[in-house]
Amino acid sequence: MKSPVTLVVGASPNKERYSFLATELLTKKGYAVYPFGIKKGMINEITINNEWPEKGTIDTVTLYLGPAAQADYYTPILSLAPRRIIFNPGTENPDLVALAIQNGIETIEACTLVLLQTGQF
Repeated sequence: MKSPVTLVVGASPNKERYSFLATELLTKKGYAVYPFGIKKGMINEITINNEWPEKGTIDTVTLYLGPAAQADYYTPILSLAPRRIIFNPGTENPDLVALAIQNGIETIEACTLVLLQTGQF
């Protein structure tokens, strides 16, 4: 995996899901991506990982899980020590934002697809 790597939390093999579209666009734009989801499957030629990545490999975490589903991932996300966490629309979570800031992690409330399409990623 080349660096920097973006972890897509909530990756889905469903072509209509934003996590699918984000993984696809990240790849097309040349970013290394680690799609993580509970369902096995593929996003084009990329396997959705069911195992959490190792610390030190992730630069950006982009969330596609609602706040209630994020609670189980607070510690795993923070332990990765990413540079930033992107809260896509519908994933905004003040509790995780506060924890991230306490751990020196940048937080952004934005749409990954828009960031990519406007050159702001």
